[in-house]
Amino acid sequence: QLQLVESGGGLVQPGGSLRLSCAASGFTLNNYAIGWFRQAPGKEREGVSCISSSGGRTDYADSVKGRFTISRDIAKNTVYLQMNSLKPEDTALYYCAADRLVSSCPHFWTTYDMSYWGKGTLVTVSP
Repeated sequence: QLQLVESGGGLVQPGGSLRLSCAASGFTLNNYAIGWFRQAPGKEREGVSCISSSGGRTDYADSVKGRFTISRDIAKNTVYLQMNSLKPEDTALYYCAADRLVSSCPHFWTTYDMSYWGKGTLVTVSP
């Protein structure tokens, strides 16, 4: 059974950093792209970052480029999202998701509804 569990969210001041983790079980990362998405109250879900099944391709939303970094640890079957220079507008519920079809993180990954989702971890950026 495929399962994704996010962790690492919390309250942080503007300019601070957090590292989110997405622990995968029931499947190997080598066959799935992993995406990070977020949803703020009253707004639609948006794609934040994606890492391909090979780990060789990464992509980022323009709003987080240069501040966020996606990576993975195959031995731990875990994907990370390092978030630096956080802004209040980064406040959202962050989800990780997995999909085998969009395994290369093609340009449309941000709007493609991935197959498997975690329950999310809350990030709040506030003074």
